[in-house]
Amino acid sequence: MSVETSATSTSGPAPVAPEPVVVREGNENLVRLTESAGAKVNALIAREQQGEYLRVAITGGGCNGLSYKLRFTNAPRKGDILVRSSGVSVLVDPKTALYLKGTVLDYSNKMIGGGFKFANPNAKASCSCGESFSV
Repeated sequence: MSVETSATSTSGPAPVAPEPVVVREGNENLVRLTESAGAKVNALIAREQQGEYLRVAITGGGCNGLSYKLRFTNAPRKGDILVRSSGVSVLVDPKTALYLKGTVLDYSNKMIGGGFKFANPNAKASCSCGESFSV
């Protein structure tokens, strides 16, 4: 009597490691966080635990056609630009970089008019809330 057994081979092909994501190093000429913005972002990163990078993006929408989006992420994407400013690692996609160059992100804890504020030299007009703009 013969019995066939199935054995798992450990000598097969090695698993392929994922290709590393290539990011470009940028500088604060693209986007700069003030000290207060950096402190608030770092506090939010610690509290939210959604990722160690701040992604700044510009999307269509808002009162004036374009709006800012901020979110935390764990890893960069292919083509991202990494800017280190005020202790924060900021990721910007190449499309957003076209509209963002020279922007300063500030934070105020005032009860009225507080929060994150963008000072974008490329904006021709912005809404009163400061969350959207046009070029």
